[in-house]
Amino acid sequence: MTVSEMDRDVMDVTEIVNGAGESALPGPAPSTSGAGSAPQGPGADLRRVLLVWDAPNLDMGLGAILGGRPTAAYRPRFDALGRWLLSRTAELSVGSKQRVDAEATVFTNIAPGTADVVRPWVEALRNVGYAVFAKPKIDEDSDVDSDMLAHIAMRRRGAGLAGIVVASADGQAFREPLEQLAASGVPVQVLGFREHASWAVTSDILEFIDLEDIPGVFREPLPRVSLESLPDEGAWLQPFRPLSALLTSRPAQGVA
Repeated sequence: MTVSEMDRDVMDVTEIVNGAGESALPGPAPSTSGAGSAPQGPGADLRRVLLVWDAPNLDMGLGAILGGRPTAAYRPRFDALGRWLLSRTAELSVGSKQRVDAEATVFTNIAPGTADVVRPWVEALRNVGYAVFAKPKIDEDSDVDSDMLAHIAMRRRGAGLAGIVVASADGQAFREPLEQLAASGVPVQVLGFREHASWAVTSDILEFIDLEDIPGVFREPLPRVSLESLPDEGAWLQPFRPLSALLTSRPAQGVA
């Protein structure tokens, strides 16, 4: 499940970004800047605490936990995430001789025919202070991973990064680059769901933060079940994707 596949009746802007009945993030917000030809920002002495959000990956993970598409109570609130990022930026700016600013970008795919459905969500994110990098979902290989990595590399140039936060469970794409960044002295945090990001949870060099542990990101506790915490009566573990996905999956994705 991706954001692009949400039903029209669950695309209420204020619920998706701020939770039902609340307004957008007041005051300072994460700077808007996207990938590729993203604005370079003022001054070569500016260091950034950069957040990149892998929407297709996290949507799939959240759908797997819920066993279906999320209701308003279970959608991540980006205003709360923005406040957390600003707090993290304030921590990392202590003692810095250079100006440190927060920047957040959501990377997403847009499936054919869904632009009108996704547009309110994209515009709401931008209104809160997030940049959005949107890429057409043409085929199985239309991932945004390479775009996220290119954006990180671009922001690392010049004065560099004061910190990096990657919201994704895709260890194949991000583990090695993030470990290299951490080894170079850049504080690295990985956001996601612990059930799907063992590569980050068990890492000796990366800091993992479960999205549910960030205050206000979810209005209600997620109905989480893991093999380590099964109830005595057992539990149903929902599939990560529909069985019909086998018709379009690459052979390497099969189970032996």
